[in-house]
Amino acid sequence: MEGSPLILVSNRGPVGFIDDGEGGMRAVRSGGGLVTALTGLIDLVPALWISAAIEPGDFVVAEQAEGPFPVPSAGRDTTGRFVVMHPDVYERYYNVVANPMLWFIQHYLWDLSNVPDIRDEELLAWSDGYLEANGLFADAVVDALAANPDAVVMIHDYHLYTAPASVRERVPDAFLHFFVHIPWPQPDYWRVLPPHIRDAIIAGLLSCDVVAFHTQRYARNFLLSCEDLLGLEVDYAALTVRYRDRTVVVRHYPISIDADGFTEMATSEPVAAEEATFLRRRRRHLIARVDRTDLSKNILRGFTAFDVFLDRHPEFREDITFFAMLQPSRQDVPEYVEYVERITELVSRINTKHGNTDWMPIDLRFESNLPLAVTAYKHFDVMLVNSIFDGMNLVAKESMLVNERDGVLILSENVGAVEEIGAYSLVVNPFDVEAQAEALHQALTMPRAERRARGDATRQVINENDIARWLQAQVADIEQIRGRAVLPPEGGG
Repeated sequence: MEGSPLILVSNRGPVGFIDDGEGGMRAVRSGGGLVTALTGLIDLVPALWISAAIEPGDFVVAEQAEGPFPVPSAGRDTTGRFVVMHPDVYERYYNVVANPMLWFIQHYLWDLSNVPDIRDEELLAWSDGYLEANGLFADAVVDALAANPDAVVMIHDYHLYTAPASVRERVPDAFLHFFVHIPWPQPDYWRVLPPHIRDAIIAGLLSCDVVAFHTQRYARNFLLSCEDLLGLEVDYAALTVRYRDRTVVVRHYPISIDADGFTEMATSEPVAAEEATFLRRRRRHLIARVDRTDLSKNILRGFTAFDVFLDRHPEFREDITFFAMLQPSRQDVPEYVEYVERITELVSRINTKHGNTDWMPIDLRFESNLPLAVTAYKHFDVMLVNSIFDGMNLVAKESMLVNERDGVLILSENVGAVEEIGAYSLVVNPFDVEAQAEALHQALTMPRAERRARGDATRQVINENDIARWLQAQVADIEQIRGRAVLPPEGGG
């Protein structure tokens, strides 16, 4: 892509703007793994980043800029452009269709005997929310391509599935790359949605030149969806699908972390300050988890497994703590509010059952505190990542990279990271509480030499397949595919 401008498109951009109290706007870096991952790319390539205006200050900046604006402290010559939409449109697009509808489908979270009901509200949210918002994103991309016709357009995640179709219709020669950062389920689960909605989602993705996922499993599920739901011609060996006289290339690139940067952070002063208090309170054994309070993270079953473990292994009482730092997520969605309440109630019940005045088995924190999270990463004996389904899960990689105690990773078989580091983890079925309880005991009693060997092998994979390699693999494939050479599947894995 050298010499070609880059257009990045995502719901949330690298920064949001808030009132600085002095009549101006102050940029605040956005959270989330997607922004963190793409930061490495914009450090290398000049880019225009198109995103939705979300914060009140975003609307002010969009009005004042009347086009692209500089993005401070974000990459090399990065500019931004906000997509401005009516709050009702954003509500329908984001909080009715994208979250929870698509998120729940792609993580297999719906209790299908009860929900969802596709009624007028959902159909209106699709037509006058999701499609309208995606159309506004497409307008911004088309405008940007008018100024930079040779630009590569990289669109990200489930919020923007239908935007590529609108771009392709108006700019037939545009090079469109789409990365799906969450799981892609098997075809039958997409039948939760009416045909006109699910077909539009898949057709939108097939308007791209490249459709990318984190794992081989998700890429294959997408090809199955193309074949089963749209009746398209699929080549599973080449990982391609024919759509409207075009060959769409499907790839899988396992996302990772900035290994050097994260290792440096682990030795920073803020982490050292948290460590002083943390280590004073540490018992002999430490289990840890760091998560958002998303239903997909399977937090309740993890605590239930710990309860079973304590029942079966009373010798660990008062010598162990389960440290859980959970960041409240999507508290405007009723299911998520209820989930936090259920977590709190379960932890209270377990602590009352097993604890005493001097020892609480579970140390539960509802907060977002990166230095404290990294402290827990450095000092756990067991890290529990038991998600129901997860696109990749970077906690698994971050925590193992900086751990100093030969800690063991317990990893759900439905987490994307299992394709890379599952061989060196204790892999469990996320619904099997008994297996998770047994894995906790196995990890805590594992010989130190085996723990060290597993950890060293995991760190080698993480260091070799870091965020730079993730970006380089995509850039290399884009350059070859733009040259109209169809790559063998190993070019994108």
